Amino acid sequence: MSDPDHPKIASADHEILDVIRHRWSPRAFDAAGDVSDAELHRLFEAARWAPSSANEQPWRFVVASARRTPEAFAAMLDALNPKNQAWAKHAAALVLTAVRLTFERNGAPNTAAWYDAGQAVGFLSLQATADGLATRQMVGFDPERVRTASGMPTLFEPTVVIAIGRVGDPERLEVETHRNAELQPRQRRPIREFVFWGTWDGDLDKTLTS
Repeated sequence: MSDPDHPKIASADHEILDVIRHRWSPRAFDAAGDVSDAELHRLFEAARWAPSSANEQPWRFVVASARRTPEAFAAMLDALNPKNQAWAKHAAALVLTAVRLTFERNGAPNTAAWYDAGQAVGFLSLQATADGLATRQMVGFDPERVRTASGMPTLFEPTVVIAIGRVGDPERLEVETHRNAELQPRQRRPIREFVFWGTWDGDLDKTLTS
């Protein structure tokens, strides 16, 4: 069972790292909570060391800080859909993730590019959790508007916008469903529903306990 005092700390079926159990995606951000340059550098240093096909590192990040680059932040915020704007406006930074779909060395298609960018964002998210920061990833945005807002080159594709900041008070969220979601325990499929032994119908649990 989840801890009723901390419903977003995952109740894992097997022992895992605390940073994984504690990572979640809030919408409630503290509008007064800034993120320092040193903290941002640690996040992108973590992303830097994610694995990638042929060490291509096809990800790029464009950071729009509410306090340091307010015009860029406003432009990025304006590219989000209205429901995301309602809460993301309180984040300390909005980070656009972009991915290059061809290899720099020869222009050939990089079929692993999306996957690799996802790993970089995963590393970033865990580092943020370890540092006491909150992140929430969004695909609810206008791709062409984020291209314009960020000056993204045509070789790259927008992937997600990540809100980064410090957790705020859920009661300040404007949308009722968002407020309710902040207080609900996290749910995941049990392992037996997505891990199979040998073949697609192989029961991992039965194999490991037999």
